[in-house]
Amino acid sequence: MLRAVIDLGTNTFNLLIANTQTRQIIFQTKEGVALGMGGINEKRISTEAFQRAFDALKKFKNLCDDLAVQSIRAIGTSALRDANNANELIDKVAAELKISIEVISGLQEATLIYKGVALSHAFDEPALIMDIGGGSTEFIVADHQGPILAHSFDIGVSRLFQLFEYQDPLSAQDITRVENYLNQHCASFFKQKLPKVLIGASGSFETFYELMAQKVFAAEGMSVQVDVAAFKLMLDQIISSTQAQRNANPHIIEIRKRMAPLAAIKTRWVLHTIQIEHIYISPNSLKEGVLFGL
Repeated sequence: MLRAVIDLGTNTFNLLIANTQTRQIIFQTKEGVALGMGGINEKRISTEAFQRAFDALKKFKNLCDDLAVQSIRAIGTSALRDANNANELIDKVAAELKISIEVISGLQEATLIYKGVALSHAFDEPALIMDIGGGSTEFIVADHQGPILAHSFDIGVSRLFQLFEYQDPLSAQDITRVENYLNQHCASFFKQKLPKVLIGASGSFETFYELMAQKVFAAEGMSVQVDVAAFKLMLDQIISSTQAQRNANPHIIEIRKRMAPLAAIKTRWVLHTIQIEHIYISPNSLKEGVLFGL
């Protein structure tokens, strides 16, 4: 049976189609929709973002129809959770595309992320999963038995990007401003005793891997360990890069070219705050958790 999941992220919409009986992935793609651009901090979806979202979902629906997908599960996350006009998009998609969008809480999102990551990682020791989104960022402490602690913070890169004015490249003041914002919004979570193992869930972490390794991230369903020192150096290079340098870099997808330094600042802040000793990158996240993590 072919099933599809659509992850309606704040920056990127992801489509995954698989045979859920054999767990064979049939097709996957992503669209840089920027659903949160122009309105996320005002709790609305802008007119332009609304149209981009509908167009992407129409494209995904046509792909599913062409492949004779039998069911589609569409998951709305941070931008749709917060937008006062989210129901306008939800109703239009239901009426015209026959897709029902399920808007989930931050805790539900964190649980599904864990289920996806757990398919790719053995959890020989407790680890901290980090999923960088456009609207929110999820942190899940987990072991082989399941999540121990989970939190979703509204510190996504799209929110941060639209919250402040930035120089190109980022100035020391820009970096300090972002780090202070993270301290203000996440400090209590990071005062707890947390694992020294970090698992980056798909998304931005795949970009980080490709920038560090200078090759496509091809994990074949399993998490990949990376060198901590090399990873930190790569983060420093992204943070100090110019927009022109990122535009010319083939390893950064279009939707991340503007916001990659903010994702890097956030990740570096986590590494330093809890003194991470081991880093893994998982190819899985929410969409795999929805399809296979039951």
